[in-house]
Amino acid sequence: MAETDSRTTTHRQPMTAPERGAYRPGGVGAGLSKVPEATAWFWIVKILTTGMGETASDFLARTLGPIPAGCLGLAGLTALLVLQFRAARYRPWLYWSAIVMVSVFGTMAADVVHVVVGIPYTVSAVGFTLALAAVLALWYAFERTLSIHSIHTTRREFFYWATVLTAFALGTAVGDLTAGTLHLGYLPSGFLFAALIVLPVLGRRFLGLNAVAAFWAAYILTRPLGASFADWMGVPAARDGLGWGTGLVSLALLVPIATLVGYLQVSRADRPQQVHPTALAG
Repeated sequence: MAETDSRTTTHRQPMTAPERGAYRPGGVGAGLSKVPEATAWFWIVKILTTGMGETASDFLARTLGPIPAGCLGLAGLTALLVLQFRAARYRPWLYWSAIVMVSVFGTMAADVVHVVVGIPYTVSAVGFTLALAAVLALWYAFERTLSIHSIHTTRREFFYWATVLTAFALGTAVGDLTAGTLHLGYLPSGFLFAALIVLPVLGRRFLGLNAVAAFWAAYILTRPLGASFADWMGVPAARDGLGWGTGLVSLALLVPIATLVGYLQVSRADRPQQVHPTALAG
């Protein structure tokens, strides 16, 4: 008599929607966001990277030309985002390197639209605003949250980085709009955005503004804030700047960025907190 197989057959359950978007290395079950906690360190490094992205983009565009610089920026951004998406968890050096390249390329994208195509900053600012609204609307339609504490699936990470890139381009256009088109100058623009970035904080503190809305409002404003002060340091005195040069300012900003990211890498002070895989925080 042939021996019967006593092993029971198991049937795989259909994959749920969150699992289809999960990372293979860590999976949704890990529950850890691949974005750092929004601590004071986060905002300091973020503002520094926006400044460096602005001056580094200008330096590369003037040295190589807008098109070659744009191709170089796109190549660097693509390489770092591929590494970021393949990483199983948040790694400070990788995340912030990607943010720097987003800052550089986002600046290039906004400048190409204005300098090469000839679209006024007023029009490009409106266009980038609509693009950002569309990305956020799609993100929320698919995920029912815009919280950075829930970036633990591939799809959510895609929406996150699309939002970041669009926000950088918008911030660049708005910063150049106030400094150039509206003739405020770089230093007054910096003070203007320094005042504006306090509004989401006050709204959250005293008016009950949604935490996610407050975060993204402040996030968008960090771009023109950091870029305005960096431009002021880099442009010549004839343009009401300090005249240090965009290359020197970029290197000067790189030092504290690298130092702080090194600290975060060792201390894990901005390590994401454990969240439920299906948490909808926003």
